[in-house]
Amino acid sequence: MAVTESVAEDAEGTARCAHEGILRRQTARESAARTYARALPIVPVRARGLTIEGADGRRYLDCLSGAGALALGHNHPVVLEAVRRVLDSGAPLSVLDLATPVKDAFVTELFRTLPPGLADRARIQFCGPAGTDAVEAAFKLVRAATGRTGLLAFTGAYHGMTAGALAASGGAGDVRVARLPYPQDYRCPFGIGGPGGAELAARWTESLLDDPKSGVALPAGMILEPVQGEGGVLPAPDDWLRRMRTITADRSVPLIADEIQTGVGRTGAFWAVGHSGITPDVMVLSKAIGGSLPLAVVVYRDDLDVWQPGAHAGTFRGNQLAMAAGAATLAYVRENGLAERAAALGSRMLSRLRRLQTELPCLGDVRGRGLMIGVELVDPEGESTGPGLGAPGASAVGDHDGVPSALGPVRTPRPADPELAAAVQRECLNRGLIVELGGRHAAVVRILPPLTISDEQAAAVLDRLTDAIAAAARHRRHHGRRRHHPQHHGPAPHPGRLP
Repeated sequence: MAVTESVAEDAEGTARCAHEGILRRQTARESAARTYARALPIVPVRARGLTIEGADGRRYLDCLSGAGALALGHNHPVVLEAVRRVLDSGAPLSVLDLATPVKDAFVTELFRTLPPGLADRARIQFCGPAGTDAVEAAFKLVRAATGRTGLLAFTGAYHGMTAGALAASGGAGDVRVARLPYPQDYRCPFGIGGPGGAELAARWTESLLDDPKSGVALPAGMILEPVQGEGGVLPAPDDWLRRMRTITADRSVPLIADEIQTGVGRTGAFWAVGHSGITPDVMVLSKAIGGSLPLAVVVYRDDLDVWQPGAHAGTFRGNQLAMAAGAATLAYVRENGLAERAAALGSRMLSRLRRLQTELPCLGDVRGRGLMIGVELVDPEGESTGPGLGAPGASAVGDHDGVPSALGPVRTPRPADPELAAAVQRECLNRGLIVELGGRHAAVVRILPPLTISDEQAAAVLDRLTDAIAAAARHRRHHGRRRHHPQHHGPAPHPGRLP
C-alpha cells in the first residue's frame, strides 16, 4: 500500500511540475494582451462535454465554453465524427471560397434555421475565421448598399476586437459611431427600468434619427445584440426589439443582429431574435456555428447584395473542418430541441439564483435568457451611485429613494463590486468551476454552459457557485475591502470573441 501511495504521489508531483512549468513559460513568452489565462491558471489537457481536466490532474466544470463557442461542449461525438469523415475522405481542408459538398451541406443546414422572411431570400458571405471579421464585413455591406457611412450602436455593446468593430463597442475611446441607450432594468440609463425605461430608449432613438439638428445623419445601419453578453448579460426587451425593427424599417436603415454569442440555441431560441419575432436585414454569426472550430459568416437579405467580386475576402474562409463540425452542430441542436431545453433549464437556474438573492445581499441582480446567465455582485453597504432599478421583489439591492416620475419611480442600485466578483471567480476555480466575468465594471459573473448540460450537472454548477459567493462574501465581511468604486469605462476587458 505504501509503495502504491508513493507512486501516486510521485505522479501527482510530476503533473504539478509540468502544469507549473507550462504556466511559467506562458507568462514569459505570451503577450500582455492575454486575458482568460490571467484569471484561470489552468492547463487543459483533456475535455469532454462540460468537463475539463488540467495538466495537474484537477477536473473542472466549464461554464465558459470557449466564450460561448461550444454549444455541444468539448469533443462531442457528432462533432468528432463529422471532422473524421472529412479527414478520412481525402477532401481538401482549405479551399478559399470554392464550392464543395461540405460547404453546400453547411449552408443548407444554416439556412434551414434562419428566421422566417430571411431564409428564402438570404445570401451568405464567408469571412475570416473570427466573429469580428463578420462584423467588419457587415459594416462594409450596409455602407455599400445604402451609400451612407454612419452607424448606430448601443452603450455596453461588444462586437469584436478589430478597429471597426471596436468603434461600435461600448469601450470605444474615439467615437466614430452614434451611441444609443440600451435598455436594462438594474442600471437603467434613465433610472426607471422596465417598460418605461425601454420606452424612453426607443423615443431617444427616434428623436436622434428624426431631429434635423441632432448631429446624426441617416446611418448606413444599426447593429445590436439581442442579449448583450460582454456588456453584462442584458436581454433586450422583446417589445423594444420590435420597436427597433419598426424604426429602422420605416427609415430604410438596415438592421444588423449580432448573434455571434447568442445564436444556435444559447438563449432558448435558435436565434435570439426569435424571442421577439423580428427578422433582421443582416445577421453576423460565428462561435457555435463552427462546432468549436473557427468559422464566421454574414447572412443578409438579397437586395443588399451589391458587392463587387473581392469586396470582402479572407484566406481561411474555406475551412472545411469547421463547416463539417458546424453543420453537425446545427443539425444536432435543431433535431434534439436543445434550444427549448436551454429555455427550460435556464429558467430553473435563474429561479434558484433569484431565491439566493434573499440570502446574500451582495447579489445585486440575476438576469439572463436561456443558458446565458449573469449574476451582478454589488457592495450592499455602499452608497447608491447611479440610476438603476433593482430586480422586482429583491431585497438584496438595498433601500432606494423613489422619486416620482411620469413613467415610474427613479431608483438607484448599490455600486458594482468588481473585487468581490473577482474573488467569486477565484473561489469558483478552487471548487472546480470555470466562470467568466463581464459587465460595465467587470462585476458580473457569467455562466455559459454547453446546451448539453444535464440537470445534475446544472445543480452541481449552482451548488459550487453558491458556495463560492458565500465564501467570498464571508471573507469580505471579515477582512473588509478597499473603498473604491470604479467609474464607467465600458464593458469589462474580457474579449469573448477571440479567433
